[in-house]
Amino acid sequence: MKHQAKIAAALLALVASLALTACGGDDEETTTTEAASTAETATKEARSGYGKKQAPATPTIVLRDGEPVGGVEELEYSAGDEVDFTVHSDVADEIHVHGYDLNKDVEAGGEVSFSFPAEIEGIFEVELEQSGTEIAELRVNP
Repeated sequence: MKHQAKIAAALLALVASLALTACGGDDEETTTTEAASTAETATKEARSGYGKKQAPATPTIVLRDGEPVGGVEELEYSAGDEVDFTVHSDVADEIHVHGYDLNKDVEAGGEVSFSFPAEIEGIFEVELEQSGTEIAELRVNP
């Protein structure tokens, strides 16, 4: 329904723009341009789903030669959020999320995903367990 309301608002703004153009006046060009811009913005917002909460993209930590590409990934969540990330590794090892004490094995060339509720606040290391290499810093804010 919100989508239809936004489209209706955009059409109404366009009709108002046309009516102002027909009436004329000293500031006709400015008013028409502003109305057209408002109609265009409303239409774009309606098409894009503006205002809808988009699910954030799942972060993917890529490991090359056993090291995180681009450096240690910073993962930040609020308490109560769902922690969600993926690790793609070119080496076999165990991924360990400290504080939450979660472990998952990843094969060389494989991928493993983590998804769990952010129930413990603080800053936690995510590492390749056997090599001791930190691959991410998990921060859970209050």
